[in-house]
Amino acid sequence: MPVDNVTASTSPANRRAPAPQAGDPVSIQVEGLKKAFRIPTQRVDSFKERLVHPFAARDFRELKALNGISFEVRQGEFFGIVGRNGSGKSTLLKILASIYRADAGTIRMAGRLAPFIELGVGFNVELTARENVLLNGVMMGLTPRQTRERLDAVIDFAELEEFADLKLKNYSSGMLVRLAFSVMMQADADVLLIDEVLAVGDASFQQKCADAFHEMKEKGKTIVLVTHEMATVEAYCHRAMLIDGGKIRQIGDPAETGREYLKLNFERGVDTSDGTAADAAGGARLIDCWIEDDQGERATTLEHKRPIRLGAELEIQRDAAGVNVGFVIANADGLGLFEFGTPVESSRGADAIAAGERVQVKAELENPLAPGRHFVHFGVQSGQGGIYLYVHNALDFVIFGGPPSKGIVSLEHEVEATVEPAEGKP
Repeated sequence: MPVDNVTASTSPANRRAPAPQAGDPVSIQVEGLKKAFRIPTQRVDSFKERLVHPFAARDFRELKALNGISFEVRQGEFFGIVGRNGSGKSTLLKILASIYRADAGTIRMAGRLAPFIELGVGFNVELTARENVLLNGVMMGLTPRQTRERLDAVIDFAELEEFADLKLKNYSSGMLVRLAFSVMMQADADVLLIDEVLAVGDASFQQKCADAFHEMKEKGKTIVLVTHEMATVEAYCHRAMLIDGGKIRQIGDPAETGREYLKLNFERGVDTSDGTAADAAGGARLIDCWIEDDQGERATTLEHKRPIRLGAELEIQRDAAGVNVGFVIANADGLGLFEFGTPVESSRGADAIAAGERVQVKAELENPLAPGRHFVHFGVQSGQGGIYLYVHNALDFVIFGGPPSKGIVSLEHEVEATVEPAEGKP
């Protein structure tokens, strides 16, 4: 039985609440949302500069954080928002929380909102944990009576019974975030906006938080989560949205959105400037080296199990015969995983290559590589002509997707475990 198709656990952490359907009520509706910031191009660092030049013109540049964002979140949906730093996701969350005002667009929200942009905001370090819980409960919209009724539950969840009457200025950072998270869990709201606060405390407390979030999902709470953790997106979210440059690049299935995020995160131009310089002593020059995707376009990312298609172009700088080219695939730690190559045949039907001729190399191989960054080393040598060239890290690429693996490859496999009855027992 293939392990990949087996659900290994039915614990609360792995239980997924039914996904909201298209006909369910809409909790959040965003249409044409825009937000820009004016950033001064010249700094004024002192009052003296302002006094000396009170009427000096100040130039600004406009940064478009959001440029026409439109989406819907349905009631009971766990909705993820991902993107690189500066993509606009935190700005979007702050507009939803009414911290920022949008320049254009509309937002409609059904139900009571509880924003948690940063854990611990509103705590007074000169007050005890009990006093802060009471204060924050009222700030979240609970009545004093409701807050007092939930006080013990907050302290118990945070595992701070022995420190409940200690001032927060004497708390460690871990104790503070546990208390803040526990207060957040008591928010009696229909819609929660959360920014990067799931991984708090030690492993046991993180599991407790995970179970609490699944319980909230089962109760039909609508949760919008901004995060960089793709594992969190796939574990929790019904849908996810990828923002890039203030626009929506992908919205839908969390796994697909996660793959698009990883591709976007590692996309960049291929820089071969350190590996293509002429090597006069070696008698050859690597002009270019690249990886192609399924459509034949150059790529810097490949999905697990998609074929690895390598290309290279080199110039032979002196007459030679018996030329061989080769590649080495290595992981991020520099460990060579696979080495392969081929002799070069001249278009004239012989193995002799004249100075100035160029060689095109194409290769395709299976891709069992585990997710992560990998490197390609390139080499040329000849038996006659004294040609030798080795380019370390001629290019690098990222493998994404596939099952988690602590090894260097992820292989298809089958595994079976059976229980044999003990002697004397049926």
